[in-house]
Amino acid sequence: HLKRNMAEFDNFKKRIAKEKDMMYATISADIISELLPALDNFEKALNSETADESFKNGMSMIYGQLIDVLTKLGVEEIDALNKTFDPNFHEAVMHVEDENYGEKEITEVFRKGYKMGDKIIRHAMVKVAN
Repeated sequence: HLKRNMAEFDNFKKRIAKEKDMMYATISADIISELLPALDNFEKALNSETADESFKNGMSMIYGQLIDVLTKLGVEEIDALNKTFDPNFHEAVMHVEDENYGEKEITEVFRKGYKMGDKIIRHAMVKVAN
């Protein structure tokens, strides 16, 4: 009985640890998903014209810190521009016929997509050719 109880307890501990890891990944992805619209707006602000270069440099440094934090958490941008459309990573919202591009080639990214490990946090919103 003791060996069986020990094995059951060991299995219980492993199951709880696995559930904890899955819960952490889900909660982290949910929080990051909520932050992504703010990140989008930060990027738009950085790309806007300003005469105050020192302000822009300071904002760029803060943006870099934010990207570093996301990178440390395992968040990666989904590569999309000029790639072949893949519904697992991309959301097509426009289609264009253009002989300058290949079959199902992404010609424009409207909103960046992000993943954390194998988990998609947000699909890239794209325009697809042909």
